[in-house]
Amino acid sequence: MSAILLTPPAAEPLSLADARDFLRVAHDDDDDAIAALIAAARLHIEAHTRRALITQNWRLVRDCWPASGTLTLLPAPARALEAVRLLAVDGAAQELDLDAFVLDAAAAPARLRFARDALAQPARPFAGIEIDIEAGYGAAATDVPAPLRHAIRLLVAHWYENRALVKASGEVAAIPASVLSLVAPYRVASL
Repeated sequence: MSAILLTPPAAEPLSLADARDFLRVAHDDDDDAIAALIAAARLHIEAHTRRALITQNWRLVRDCWPASGTLTLLPAPARALEAVRLLAVDGAAQELDLDAFVLDAAAAPARLRFARDALAQPARPFAGIEIDIEAGYGAAATDVPAPLRHAIRLLVAHWYENRALVKASGEVAAIPASVLSLVAPYRVASL
């Protein structure tokens, strides 16, 4: 299943002021670099955990309905099912009634249940189903679990203090174990 980001988060889970305080940076000379590190750290944590931290909209694309009658939806946590469409060979979209689906948003990954016999298979052989979801913990930084916010702080600090990609020994700098430990309980396993 392909996932396409439709609407990125409107804010980051860590503000520039919070990052500067954590880094003990009193000047604003590095603000652009710190802001870029915050965004990169969020993306890294999201990729590692397979979660959306701040509310964002995603389009999930499938070839066909699975025989099981259940689809898993990533990124987690899914907040809402926005739209489901079948695509014709010419690309024309047919909106499906959302009442035909049951979203189990509490699961990670979320599950979308449907009556397989009640849904037509898409006319096109590839990418014939589009599912739009809203994912994330909420719109505010405080909605994101504290361990994930702290992992972003630590990763920003690590990258800020180690601006070179390669250590003096020639090996690529690793992600600190403290960051990996903080995000481990939030990782969504592959099924």
